[in-house]
Amino acid sequence: MKEQLEFFNIPSPCIGVCSTDERGYCKGCMRKREERFNWLNFTPREQKHIIHLCRQRYRRKMMKDKINHPQEDDSNGPQESLFD
Repeated sequence: MKEQLEFFNIPSPCIGVCSTDERGYCKGCMRKREERFNWLNFTPREQKHIIHLCRQRYRRKMMKDKINHPQEDDSNGPQESLFD
C-alpha cells in the first residue's frame, strides 16, 4: 500500500499549557513526553496517529472527570433573565 504524500506540515497540537498530569500526559495537548519531544522527527502518518491518541486520551479523561465529579442537580433550572 502506498502512503499518501503530505504537502503541508501537520502542526503540533501544543496549546501552550505545558505541565503534566499524574500519568505523564501534557495537560494541554495530552501527548506523552516522547511524543512532545520528538514531534518533528515523526512522519506525518505518525503525527496523525498521535493526534488520534490524544483525542482518545482527552475523551477518557473527560468521562472520568464526569464520573468522579458529577454536576449538582439543579432542580429549579437556570435563573430567568431579569431583562426579558
